[in-house]
Amino acid sequence: MAVKELLKKVTILNQIGIILAHIAIFIIFIWIGGLKFFNYEAEGIMPFVANNPIMKQFIPNPQAYKDNKIPEGTINEIKAKWHQENHTYVVSNILGILIISFGILVFLGLFYPILGVIGGILVFLMTLTTLSFLITTPETFVPNLGGENYGFPYLSGAGRLVIKDLAIMACALIVSGNCAREMLNRDLESNKS
Repeated sequence: MAVKELLKKVTILNQIGIILAHIAIFIIFIWIGGLKFFNYEAEGIMPFVANNPIMKQFIPNPQAYKDNKIPEGTINEIKAKWHQENHTYVVSNILGILIISFGILVFLGLFYPILGVIGGILVFLMTLTTLSFLITTPETFVPNLGGENYGFPYLSGAGRLVIKDLAIMACALIVSGNCAREMLNRDLESNKS
């Protein structure tokens, strides 16, 4: 009997988890989206953009990104000029606006479920795109530089960053599904009245 009572108490974690999914996506997306307005972040996402069949259409010279990488925390005016001319910063700013918008929609879903449905679906689609980088971006796996661990399944720092989007994707589905359920429940309640 004590186990059953404990399990009943644990079920409240489901609702807490749903609320935390909204808040977690909001915090992550505001933070990451905000960073897209800083040059180091814009330069850092260039391997993903340049190797993605759709996103590379937004930059004039995607194949030259490898020669124009700027390590985080350093300044290189010549390479920064290449990024300026190849729309790196503009593309990053647009992505930042989208990411922040998606995070806000998911958060507002706590109060307006339709916004949570829309935001959750958009976040799901975005994470699907991000996860595709594991296929399109060579930098997501450890390169063969003479060590014994390289290629698949050895994720590089970039790959480890990308794979975490599986958890965000799951949260997005929980958010959109729960918000849709909330809308249906409200509709049922109003039909009873």
